[in-house]
Amino acid sequence: MTLQTKADLALIVVALVWGITFLPMGEALKTNGVFVMLFWRFFLSGIFMSLVALKLAKKFDINSVKYGVVLGVVLFSSFAFQTFALKLTYSSTVAFITGLECVMVPFIAAACFRQGVSVFAIVGAFVAIFGLWFLSDAKLGLGFGELFALLCAVFYALYTVLNGHFVVKCELYTLVCTVFFVIAIISFGCAFVFENGVIPVLDEPFFRAIVITVVFGTIFCYFLQTAMQRYTTATKAALFFSLEPVSAGFVGYYFGAEILTLWQIFGAAMIICGVLISELGAYLLSSFKTKSKEANRSY
Repeated sequence: MTLQTKADLALIVVALVWGITFLPMGEALKTNGVFVMLFWRFFLSGIFMSLVALKLAKKFDINSVKYGVVLGVVLFSSFAFQTFALKLTYSSTVAFITGLECVMVPFIAAACFRQGVSVFAIVGAFVAIFGLWFLSDAKLGLGFGELFALLCAVFYALYTVLNGHFVVKCELYTLVCTVFFVIAIISFGCAFVFENGVIPVLDEPFFRAIVITVVFGTIFCYFLQTAMQRYTTATKAALFFSLEPVSAGFVGYYFGAEILTLWQIFGAAMIICGVLISELGAYLLSSFKTKSKEANRSY
């Protein structure tokens, strides 16, 4: 087995694990507040990353802290909307709508840094929008759960664009530690204002969600993604990450008794198709043109 094949399989595992985290978080939110869950997830993750940074960080970089604060605020907004969405609608629905982040990235990059938008991104966006309409049960408006999930996707797309711009300018471990602790600090403050503190209800769903999201969803997946993406292409990674909502939908259906109508399942499939069109269209066209040129040269 080649190194690239191993990297591809590792990224598939990352996408599947991320999808699995939706249901336990949704279950824990039945007895714990949104900001309580966010605080403990990122506080514990931040402590672990700090221990790693002390060993592996090359130097302290003040720019990493500055960029980390910006990214932390944006990522907190994304997770907050996602976590509120999980309180109001199915975890599978939230996962599918969050997957729209991949479609939004080219447009936000164009708005922030004047990057071009391919025709495939536009087509993929239209397909995904119609999919969202069907997933929301073919209504003209969205419920609060679906709306919050959509806002989560917007903020995560913004995070993805900014992260790609900042990460080349600073020290990685300091940046990640700052992001985690910024989310924890904001969640701590919001928990005291809106949820009477950060003391959780120490029930089984809470511990299950914390173990899965901290150990697997944050620490394990972060390191695996960072290590393995060096050996495969970004386009293939995007393809693998589209498995996240599929994983979440499977877990929600078989383990969470979440039932979607046939039209909602069709809408979820359209969202995934829109993501794939947006991410793979330009790459496949470029590959086809390259092969055509090579074939013409051979004659």
